[in-house]
Amino acid sequence: MNDADVSKQIQQMVRFIRQEAEEKANEISVSAEEEFNIEKLQLVEAEKRKIRQEYERKEKQVDVRRKIEYSMQLNASRIKVLQAQDDLVNSMKESASKELLRVSENSSAYQKLLKDLIVQSLLRLKEPSLLLRCREMDSELVNSILDAAKQEYAEKAKVHPPKVTVDERVYLPPPPAGREAHGLSCSGGVVLASQDGKIVCENTLDARLELVFRQKLPEIRKRLFGKMDI
Repeated sequence: MNDADVSKQIQQMVRFIRQEAEEKANEISVSAEEEFNIEKLQLVEAEKRKIRQEYERKEKQVDVRRKIEYSMQLNASRIKVLQAQDDLVNSMKESASKELLRVSENSSAYQKLLKDLIVQSLLRLKEPSLLLRCREMDSELVNSILDAAKQEYAEKAKVHPPKVTVDERVYLPPPPAGREAHGLSCSGGVVLASQDGKIVCENTLDARLELVFRQKLPEIRKRLFGKMDI
């Protein structure tokens, strides 16, 4: 083989190697491009997920705040409704308290009522000796009916009439002096207690109103407001 053939073969081999190298380089380039695109896509998707997660988190925060605000507004509305209801009920109670002041204006009716209140107190206490307190303005009226009240109690309880002492040192508070009067007051009635003061029966008109009002409050609310789901 002469030099020309050797040179020709070498050139062919060089072309072959170069072609193979170029093909390999193209494969590497294509592979690298594919890997780059895949990695870029993964990074983009990862960022998208982060953005979506952040958006969902903020959306949940907004939803929670919205629910909290709605709950606060609803509670505020409920409180206003309940306050309005309480104001109306209290105004009714206040009106009833003012009406009690008229009870003692009818002398004969109030006399009978006082006797009934004393008898009722005696039946509750069932003590042989008691202390009775009344308003100073009712003292004379109470003394005038006391014997009749003790006798009526004795007949009902089938016992001897008890000893009842009217307290002439400490009286129940007087009625309120005016429409806007404050402080202790009493619309009428009596308070009886055992001599040692351990057992007390408060049978004033104010105490009776308080008791009845407390017992009837559910019925009063139902009549005024019906069944309200608030």
